Amino acid sequence: MDHGSESGLRTGRGRPVVMLKLYSLAMGALQPLAPTILRMRARAGKEDPERLGERLGRASLPRQPGPLIWLHGASVGETLSLLPLVEALRRERPDIALLVTSGTVTSTRLLSLRLPAGVIHQYVPLDTPANARRFLKHWRPSVAIFVESELWPVLLLRAKASGVKLALVGARLSEASLRGWAKAPDAARALLGVFDLILAQDEVSRQRIARLGGRATGELDLKKAGAPLPCDEAELARLKAAAGRRSVVIAASTHPGEDEIIIGAFAALPAPAPLLILVPRHPERGSALAAALRENGWRVAQRSCGEPLTDQVQIYLADTLGELGLMFRLAQVVVMGGGFAGGVGGHNPLEPARLALPIIAGPDTANFREAYAGLAADQAVLMAHNPAELVEHIGQFLADPVRASQIGQRAKAFAVRGDAVLDAALDALRPLLPEPET
Repeated sequence: MDHGSESGLRTGRGRPVVMLKLYSLAMGALQPLAPTILRMRARAGKEDPERLGERLGRASLPRQPGPLIWLHGASVGETLSLLPLVEALRRERPDIALLVTSGTVTSTRLLSLRLPAGVIHQYVPLDTPANARRFLKHWRPSVAIFVESELWPVLLLRAKASGVKLALVGARLSEASLRGWAKAPDAARALLGVFDLILAQDEVSRQRIARLGGRATGELDLKKAGAPLPCDEAELARLKAAAGRRSVVIAASTHPGEDEIIIGAFAALPAPAPLLILVPRHPERGSALAAALRENGWRVAQRSCGEPLTDQVQIYLADTLGELGLMFRLAQVVVMGGGFAGGVGGHNPLEPARLALPIIAGPDTANFREAYAGLAADQAVLMAHNPAELVEHIGQFLADPVRASQIGQRAKAFAVRGDAVLDAALDALRPLLPEPET
């Protein structure tokens, strides 16, 4: 371990934090196994076999000259929440190169469709001293912005020791994470102390961060910001024609355990039956899901296989990436996934809200507590606490399109108000950015 890394492992009293030092040593000891582990994960579809070097800190792209900002999000939700900030930074500081890292294959595929031209993407390296050293030596970021809750101690401490300005935005700390970090309070305090700026996602997270010795100077939920999801207009027209005059209900970002609940509610709706668009959160579930639906007698068209949407199709299985904006625009009613199966915590309601769609959500919305509370206060969402309520709410929206439209418009108004958080984010980050060249 080099001297710079060691200095990053000290508390305010200059005492090494034993837990973090042991973690770094353990990760260093695992370094020889890393290539084998990555190859095994690649065979399981959990890594990109063509880009395993990036996970070892070996860049696959050259670094552009000049200052560089590094932004990191763990998975799909976190990386997508970074997109409005990426676009805003690109507009405000075109002189600064932007690097976005993520850790999952799915998030990388989505970013390949959504990142602005010129923004670099790499996989985040595994958190070992050698990988972190290679990554930081190549990219030499001036500023690193982490979103939500993924904290890699070795990478963060080495970045700090290298003089990188560090920000944690939209910081979210669950009760379980709080209990875990509370077992190593010195390590938690030291790790949170590397950040020059912490903005909590909400007041609950701010208080939890404070209990661990961190100092969040404000609140920021990047998932409140953003433009409507993109859409292929020609494909939208084609699918609208294929759907015909049927009403369309979309179940967006669903998980195992709630597919059955939503499909059961769909089956209980009175005639005429709407078309159900089912969008699994993880598209790789598509084939197994299609087989299960057909086994239960449903007429299904699987989009990833190119199966056509006809008037005989009851469920259109949209198991593709980057097309949620297209599917939302086909629907009159949105059932948001993630809230009907325990432990997920719900998904972002502001994506359909920006399109003025009426939303129904399940009881578990912990990940978007404030957004759902705000929508509920504005009477812009319906909560279904059980399958019977889900059937009732879908039926009400389909039977009363005027009311559905009114609720959708209130949802859009709420979402637009949230876009102000982007200005707040830029205001908070500006002091960390390198000065423009004159």
